[in-house]
Amino acid sequence: MDFRGEPASPEARDMARTAFERGDAKGLPFAIVDKKDAKLFVFSSDGHLIGAAPALLGLARGDTAAPGVGQMVATGIPAALRTTPAGRYDSQPGPNLKGETVIWVDYDAAFAIHRLRPSPAAERRAERLASASPDDNRISLGCVVVAGDFFDRIVTPVLGHGAGVVYVLPEPRPAAVAQGSAGSRL
Repeated sequence: MDFRGEPASPEARDMARTAFERGDAKGLPFAIVDKKDAKLFVFSSDGHLIGAAPALLGLARGDTAAPGVGQMVATGIPAALRTTPAGRYDSQPGPNLKGETVIWVDYDAAFAIHRLRPSPAAERRAERLASASPDDNRISLGCVVVAGDFFDRIVTPVLGHGAGVVYVLPEPRPAAVAQGSAGSRL
């Protein structure tokens, strides 16, 4: 896979190969969310990287969405439940409750990729996106949030016109934990 000089973790590169070269994306455009690097990669259906950008992620570390989190009022979601869940998702564009275009990753969990929106100044979301470190990109309710320009120029043209696939890489885990685990994680 050609990342066109864009820095990417070995895990993101492996996932791109799985998606395109091994056919997991089934000829659809796809995106990879690398939580370790707080970065979104967007690929065309022919496997070409169209763009990559920093992303804001869920405030809490974790790889699962809490049951019923999609039905909670946003202001009532406890900090510990504000995760960006890992996995492979069939995505669809559509409106949110305010009529804004988003890319639904898991509609029932209210998990989407969307543009940066106005937020309380104390959250410093724009500054977090602009910072060189991925360590301060944990602030969202769980959605993957990117700069408005990137959403409009890259995400919407590629994923905003029909079905796609979104891969969210799991949180980095200590080697001892990873070796002893089993399951259907990416």
